[in-house]
Amino acid sequence: MPQRPQHPLELLAPAKNADFGIEAIKHGADAVYIGGPTFGARYGAGNELADIARLCEFAHRYRANVFVAVNTILHDSELESGRQLAWDLYNAGADALIIQDMGLLEIDLPPIQLHASTQTDIRNPAKAKFLEDAGFSQLVLAREMSIEEIRQVAAATTLSLEYFVHGALCVAYSGQCYISHAHTGRSANRGECSQACRLPYTLVDDKGKVITENQHLLSMKDNNQSDNLLALIEAGVNSFKIEGRLKDLSYVKNITAHYRTLLDEIIEAHPQYVRASSGRSTFTFAPQPDKTFNRGYTDYFAGGRQDDIGAFDSPAFVGELIGDVAEIGDGWITVNSGDGFHNGDGVCFHDAHGDVQGMRINRVEGRKLYPAEMPEDLTVGATLFRNRDQEFERALEKDSAERRVALAARFSESENAFTLTLRDEDGVNVAVDLPKSGKIGSELAQNPDQALAKLQENLGKFGNTQFTCTAVELELQQPWFLPVSAINALRRDAADQLLAARIASHPRPPRATPANHPVPYPQDELTYLGNVFNEKARHFYEKHGVKLIEDAYEAGNEKGMVSLMITRHCLRYSFNLCPKEVKNIKPDPMTLMNGNEKLILKFDCKACEMHVIGKMKKGVKLNLGTIRAGSCG
Repeated sequence: MPQRPQHPLELLAPAKNADFGIEAIKHGADAVYIGGPTFGARYGAGNELADIARLCEFAHRYRANVFVAVNTILHDSELESGRQLAWDLYNAGADALIIQDMGLLEIDLPPIQLHASTQTDIRNPAKAKFLEDAGFSQLVLAREMSIEEIRQVAAATTLSLEYFVHGALCVAYSGQCYISHAHTGRSANRGECSQACRLPYTLVDDKGKVITENQHLLSMKDNNQSDNLLALIEAGVNSFKIEGRLKDLSYVKNITAHYRTLLDEIIEAHPQYVRASSGRSTFTFAPQPDKTFNRGYTDYFAGGRQDDIGAFDSPAFVGELIGDVAEIGDGWITVNSGDGFHNGDGVCFHDAHGDVQGMRINRVEGRKLYPAEMPEDLTVGATLFRNRDQEFERALEKDSAERRVALAARFSESENAFTLTLRDEDGVNVAVDLPKSGKIGSELAQNPDQALAKLQENLGKFGNTQFTCTAVELELQQPWFLPVSAINALRRDAADQLLAARIASHPRPPRATPANHPVPYPQDELTYLGNVFNEKARHFYEKHGVKLIEDAYEAGNEKGMVSLMITRHCLRYSFNLCPKEVKNIKPDPMTLMNGNEKLILKFDCKACEMHVIGKMKKGVKLNLGTIRAGSCG
């Protein structure tokens, strides 16, 4: 088979656990990312080493990779545990570690690839080039980066660039949000974000005027780069990351299949690109991103700043627009809609206060729906949305995909044996002999043409394996009679040996070699925003020329008002109060209020960023117990 071109595109899917990861691979993922037992920045999404090993074994059948998130910042007392975990994950078969804490580079790590987490805040060429020189192999770019900014980074580095293409958006630059820790002691940089960004706030200007109230002003719509994939590829992205290590299985299946379909279409039209793993996935359903949890969609800053990126009305899943209420009766409603409905559907609407109210449909009779409980606030004319399509969900509850690796078979004959040789699409091959003995190789077929056709058919049957046979070549001296049972056993044995050979020969990527001499870090000073939480990290930055290094915010040394969040999202812009857009307006501070909580907003118009400013609450302390893996990729 021809050698693969050198432009692989990687679809990277989330795995809450090993079973979810296996389904992601079946549905077309080239790689999955998952949390290990500890130190993953998603509290509640941890996995034991045995499960990581099981996932790796399955992934490697398809030349797919497993990346493990070890992307919290570590205290000095945790570094030895972090070192041991890295070795355990390497021995379990993991292909790369996703890390944030530079202290890990100063300890005895295994020879495993390192990927720079999005929490390392990569949004300019200088930072990307530094991380390449430091020994990283893949960079998870900031979600806020535009396609043009990505192009500039790609020009400065040879590393693989990873970009979030779907899922929930952190409103802050990842790794630069401290609101959760300041208010609750739950650090986002240690995997325990309390998601203050999803709360409702009232926005007040510097003169006390209320701009808007009780809206989710820091809550973003969900990311969807479906329309930008080719532009992202041409800009230099080659790993396309789906957010969602806490999402349910139907989300993982649906969204992975959706992007697999889109990337395959691009690969089909542009032969210079190939899939980063092996095998073809087929689905029993049509992927539909609108069917699974989302807060509405945006492509964020991919094309530059734009309106309507916020999910201000609600952080909940409203769903697809399906029509409006035509009539309300005793325990039923009729709907003006062209859609079909199913028993068990979830339907919702906005009440008079703008809040989302939902109802489960018990029974459907055409356009007449019988809710399990009739909402009091529902009125004729109310706009309805469907946030659960029961029929679609049931399709995803079943086996909904299979993935097969192509192979070619050759059945040949020598003096003492028949040999079945299998060679797969990656060039892995095995040869298994069927010795000539007894009736095997001693009797000619009574109907040669029929016997050869049946032999070809039986040799090409790989239905219960991960393989699909594209060709069977026969090289026989005579049209022998060969028992079907012997041929089937030979084929099964060969398939088992090929699978074992694929797993054994999986090309686990090597650790990148750092520059011969420490290269200067792009800054010579690091504030608390550098997230330096241990002496090894401090030594790393000192070695790279940083002269002033403050402790991480989690150390508790920042007592006054500081930036608790830095974001490209700007509420002045959202409410048409941007000094760059409207004359005679100044970027004066504003205030966000949620109950007794007050956060000051200051605007850096030169950088086009908003700073959310506050201070540590009294009595807040960081829990230094070993963090279970649970924010960010």
